[in-house]
Amino acid sequence: MLSIKLIREQSEYIKEVYKKRNYEFPIEELLDYDNKKREVTFELDNLRADRKKSTKNITSELTEQEKNEIINSQKNTSKKIHELEDVVREMEEKLKNLLLDMPNILQEDIQLGKEDDAIIVKEGFGELDIKVRQKNELSKPPSDIKVEQATGHWEIGKQFGIIDFERGVKVSGQRFYLLLNEGAKLQRSLITWMLDKHTSRGYSEVYPPALVKEEMLIGTAQLPKFGENLYRDIEEDLWLVPTAEVPITNMYRDEILAQESLPIKHVAYTPCFRREKMSAGKEVKGIKRGHQFDKVELVHFVHPEESYTAHEQLLEDSLQIIQELGLRYRVIQLASEDTSFASSKTYDIEVWAPGSNEWLEVSSVSNFLDFQARRANIRYKDEKKNNIFLHTLNGSGLALPRTLAAIIENNYDGEKINIPPVLQEYMKQKYIS
Repeated sequence: MLSIKLIREQSEYIKEVYKKRNYEFPIEELLDYDNKKREVTFELDNLRADRKKSTKNITSELTEQEKNEIINSQKNTSKKIHELEDVVREMEEKLKNLLLDMPNILQEDIQLGKEDDAIIVKEGFGELDIKVRQKNELSKPPSDIKVEQATGHWEIGKQFGIIDFERGVKVSGQRFYLLLNEGAKLQRSLITWMLDKHTSRGYSEVYPPALVKEEMLIGTAQLPKFGENLYRDIEEDLWLVPTAEVPITNMYRDEILAQESLPIKHVAYTPCFRREKMSAGKEVKGIKRGHQFDKVELVHFVHPEESYTAHEQLLEDSLQIIQELGLRYRVIQLASEDTSFASSKTYDIEVWAPGSNEWLEVSSVSNFLDFQARRANIRYKDEKKNNIFLHTLNGSGLALPRTLAAIIENNYDGEKINIPPVLQEYMKQKYIS
């Protein structure tokens, strides 16, 4: 949520940001409504002050008749106060709904344009950095990548008996699958290893609920805008989490944290659920896109002056996982129209999957500034005892299905699937045969 003070004082700036986002919003209507609410509130405050002053005039020195005259004179005032209180409540609710429909501002270095206008800011292969290409080469694989058709993970999974699509569909329908034997073991090992890596670097682990209240999704901005993508319990106020970002961010909802406790860094594993609409064809083949997936999520709570630096560190924390797995990757800075509703700047991390013959997104690393903190009312107390909204950030470290698919496709040698060295201790084996 944006500060109403920012909108009042810098409405032209907000309009320019929304032009970059290609997002239409009636800012003038909001400002006009805000002015009307302030006028009504001013009238209400004056009436309350008048009633308070009159009440103070009722003293023991007055006769009963004089007291009653004062009380009777304020009856109309009290009635008007009650009427205006109802009006203000209605206006505040409408104003809040308008504010909830406003996306975040963008950072100054965001590339203008749509999805294809994103820029590659970093490339690597394991620990090896690779020269970054120009933005107009975004949709092309690097020249040193062989693009002849390798074996897809869906074929390898069936061959080795580690992925069962048919029974997954039988149990739950389209876009569901079963991981079997070493496939299930490989995913479990990945989750455990990633949690161990992040906690060793100072992240505090949390295992949160997979069901949350509606207001928690409002706090992280999945609601009210994107409710059609979420699963919910229609009989209770409970929603299945689309990401661990939701319960972790809202851990501190309506709290005032000590400044010295910042930064707070959490890592969490959860299953995630999204009702994403998916088109038929090659792009949805295998386990790359489904309604349920596992993910290890990283969430930061930081001082406002530290969030830009924290964003770059969060990116490196996610990249280290990919580097140690020995996967080829690229980091894309999203363009203005493709940056998510709540984010001020986002990096997507993609890994190369030779069998799928495409780059697969395995992490989205975002800085939300104080946008989520305002919606969830998360603050810290500064040296002057002022309550200040902190900044939140999050990123996947990593999302499992696509990471698993890339590992299978990159480590298949035609006879066996070689286990990345960092996972061999967890798997207690060097390959799947």
